[in-house]
Amino acid sequence: MCTASVAGSHGGVKLTDYAMLKHAIIGLMCSASVQLAKHGIRVYCVSPNGLTTPLTCKLLDPGAETSDMIFGEYKRLEGVVLTTKHVADAVLFLVSNESDFVTGLDLRVDGSFVSGKSELIF
Repeated sequence: MCTASVAGSHGGVKLTDYAMLKHAIIGLMCSASVQLAKHGIRVYCVSPNGLTTPLTCKLLDPGAETSDMIFGEYKRLEGVVLTTKHVADAVLFLVSNESDFVTGLDLRVDGSFVSGKSELIF
């Protein structure tokens, strides 16, 4: 189980080193899933959209209290604010028996962010 970011699959106008690192994680996951499949080992990745954490607040907006305050203009799925529970639920699905035949997947928890936007703020 790896954690990347939508920046790893889409890039952005800033923070090239961050996007490069997250892209490398996705590449590692893809290769590892192929190499380890013959041993019955599943490998996957969860890539969340922007999520308000102490680090993102410090970097992007020290006064922000919610994801919408920082990332709201970059989301497409209205009526939902991304929380750590959404990311945790995606991880729980991937480690459950319900995903027994899933490997090599980068599960984007992004509310259609990547498919709907041409630029990231990263």
